[in-house]
Amino acid sequence: MKNILVVNYSQSGQLNEIISQFLIPFEPETVERLEIFPAKPFVFPWTSDEFFDKMPECVQEDPIPLQPLHFGAGRYDLIVIGYQPWFLSPSLPVTSLLKSPEFKARLRDTPVVTVIGGRNMWLNSQESIKKLIADAGGKLVGNIPLMDRVSNLVSAVTILHWMLTGRKDRKWGIFPKPGVSDQDIASASRFGAIVKDAHQSGQYSGLQKQIMATGLINIPTDILFIEGRAKKLFRIWANLIKTKGTTPEKRKRLVGFFKYYLLVALFMVAPVVVTLYRLLIAPFAANAIKKKKEYFCGVETKS
Repeated sequence: MKNILVVNYSQSGQLNEIISQFLIPFEPETVERLEIFPAKPFVFPWTSDEFFDKMPECVQEDPIPLQPLHFGAGRYDLIVIGYQPWFLSPSLPVTSLLKSPEFKARLRDTPVVTVIGGRNMWLNSQESIKKLIADAGGKLVGNIPLMDRVSNLVSAVTILHWMLTGRKDRKWGIFPKPGVSDQDIASASRFGAIVKDAHQSGQYSGLQKQIMATGLINIPTDILFIEGRAKKLFRIWANLIKTKGTTPEKRKRLVGFFKYYLLVALFMVAPVVVTLYRLLIAPFAANAIKKKKEYFCGVETKS
């Protein structure tokens, strides 16, 4: 009996690899795997214009039409959701899945584990996912974020190389390969074994502590600092583009402004601000930083 639903969207294929590794410990007959697709597929590789044009709807969490969802059952003992963060928000297909009545009905009163594959920023997107799961009556019991471990600026260069060319290779033969490392992708099976044990016992209360005890998940302090501020700015830009971009030409112009703003903020402003934060604030805020990391590494929602 397939009593575990595993659902995800993967544009580049990386998340499919992660989920396949995660499922290695499970008996195939217990798992129903469902990959979702937008009704109008996104291109891959992206063009620069198409990629940045997705920001407003992504940040505002507007659902898009999906291809029909076909579930093998009305109820499941466990649901695993694999997703990627886009613009510090869940990807558009996953937001749409979590807002679909068919999926929300299956989330109600069901334990949920999230598996994230992304560049390095997942805190804000997971907060949105937590709320969407809770609104549907589901219970988040575990979260497994697998991220690119290189520095923020290096990963920005390599991810743009991958997203805009479709090549997951070393840019100019100098930069590291983009995305989640092969080693971390392989580690997903270790997390799968932990989740499988919890599912078999029916005891999920300590699952996230076991996931964190592997020592494989870490939130860099710089990322914590950046994410604490960037989503607010993204919301301002998203609202501006949606309200003022009333024609294709106006929207394209505003999206272009956002693109260059983001590149300047990422490569010129952020390094200076982060350096000042490390020197002047972080040493005196160790306890507050520790508490924030503990919260984001958990599965509870803010009260």
